[in-house]
Amino acid sequence: MKIVLVAPEIPGNTGTIGRTCVALGMELILIRPYGFELSDKTVRRAGLDYWKHVRLAEYDDWDAFVADRRPPREALFLFEDDGAAGTVYDPDYPAGAYLVFGRETVGLPPGLLASFADRVFRLPMPGRHIRSLNLANAVTAVAYQAMRPWLA
Repeated sequence: MKIVLVAPEIPGNTGTIGRTCVALGMELILIRPYGFELSDKTVRRAGLDYWKHVRLAEYDDWDAFVADRRPPREALFLFEDDGAAGTVYDPDYPAGAYLVFGRETVGLPPGLLASFADRVFRLPMPGRHIRSLNLANAVTAVAYQAMRPWLA
């Protein structure tokens, strides 16, 4: 299973997500542009001494990622706070799933969301005073749910 971050902006989130990937044995895939340098000390600080264990792949854009990985449509799970395909609890995630998240400030690109409207899920947030979660927190919640069958 893999975490895909499309154009991440905040180095601390990326570092924290890398740490989660190490904990769960997941690959981290980053798609440019980034809002920081990957060598930024805040990425490594958030990832602590685990960053060296992150299985990391980088791509210049979404098209390069798709051309290289050729992910089956049914293995792609995109996440937005208004995902219409259901909640993170609805799918049966295959072992080779790609869990795709967008920028902290604007989410995934509109064209990508339109192309995969049937693959966009949401993490429920019943609290009435919140618009969104921190990206690292959302990724961790989704990753643990997706990995649930293998964590028992």
